[in-house]
Amino acid sequence: MNFSAYGELLRIAPIRRLLLVGMIARFPHSAAGVLLTLHVVMTMDMGYAKAGAVAAVVTIGIAVGAPWRGRRVDNIGLRKALIPSVISEAVIWSIAPHASYEWLLVLALIGGVFTLPVFSVVRQSLGVMATGEQRRTAFALDSIATELVFMGGPALGAVLATQLSSVVGLTMVGVATSLAGLLLMWFNPPTRSENPLDAATAVQERDAANAAVVAAAPAHLSEASAELQPLAALSRGQRLRSGFSWFTTSVAVVFAVAVGAGLLLSGTDVGMVAQVESSGRPQEVGIVFAAWCAASVVGGLIYGAMHRRISPMLLLLAMAVMTLPMALATDTISLALLSIPAGLLCAPVLSSASERVADLVSEERRGEAMGWYGSALTSGTALGAPLAGAAIDGIGPWAGFAFAGVAASLLVLVTLTARRLGPWKARAAVK
Repeated sequence: MNFSAYGELLRIAPIRRLLLVGMIARFPHSAAGVLLTLHVVMTMDMGYAKAGAVAAVVTIGIAVGAPWRGRRVDNIGLRKALIPSVISEAVIWSIAPHASYEWLLVLALIGGVFTLPVFSVVRQSLGVMATGEQRRTAFALDSIATELVFMGGPALGAVLATQLSSVVGLTMVGVATSLAGLLLMWFNPPTRSENPLDAATAVQERDAANAAVVAAAPAHLSEASAELQPLAALSRGQRLRSGFSWFTTSVAVVFAVAVGAGLLLSGTDVGMVAQVESSGRPQEVGIVFAAWCAASVVGGLIYGAMHRRISPMLLLLAMAVMTLPMALATDTISLALLSIPAGLLCAPVLSSASERVADLVSEERRGEAMGWYGSALTSGTALGAPLAGAAIDGIGPWAGFAFAGVAASLLVLVTLTARRLGPWKARAAVK
């Protein structure tokens, strides 16, 4: 491995500045998930099912807004396209903490639609500013930066919610994200290549989007997975001519993995907050998230170094089974330690699933397939939080892990059974 390539890239001032701005811009939202959950549970004195519903609504909003935000950047330029996000981030997240639960749902949906599109902007700009082999190195550096941010963000959110207040914390997230948007507007990195021959290819864009999903996992899938959905954009004529001939049984199995992974990770996320909060030390939730996310980074590095591929179904089943012992945790440290085995499998599950889609679908249809894969991942993420929250409210904090682990395991077993008994025949590739 040529590690000197990272140093060479970081010596390019515009790229170094973009990576730094990207880290700063992502940090507020990395704290928002924990803040929102603790706000609903502690400040509003409601259950985890309602907290999960707020998280699901934000996820839906992000998924709805992602294609529109991408088109705005393409059509009118970065600075003008970011204006709605800069305004809405500051206004919505300053009002939302003071609203009733019903209005919080509405504001969370709108906030999701107008989320600052950091992932797509940074990815597009790196694709323009770096060329050739440097482009792959730049995307890798951005993934590393994302992982570092998302390891520390939940800790900051927990500290803000418990040491100040969730109201102040959410307001600070909104204002900080708005300022980050202004910073992006001031920097105004290029999102289009002057020479079309130098532009990032569709394959490189897709690989970068997949890397962002893996880097954002396990705790922050919603925004990154939504950025995959614009890849599904096809002209109407092409869609009518070709239909969904690429959608085989094997592709359906991978989409089931995406739903299961999203459900498992978002359910585990809520379970972690509930378990630590029930112990009376919610400010320590960042310790658990740091261990979980760090394990995912290590697992991703190990999987990336392997020459042998592993079925995403088997990896998801293993991760689901490894999640179940987290229900036995008695304190923050034991929960952090028990989260490591499941965390080690997180990045491999997502990497293996995206690789499988690439293997099964031909090049000219792969962007569409990856868009639907992102939709499946987003759907699972939106489902997991409120359902795990309902189990926590009805039974106890440990039930969040039990529900997530059992539900993902059953999904794997049902999918494998249906595949074995179904009438379709899987195809290795679609022309």
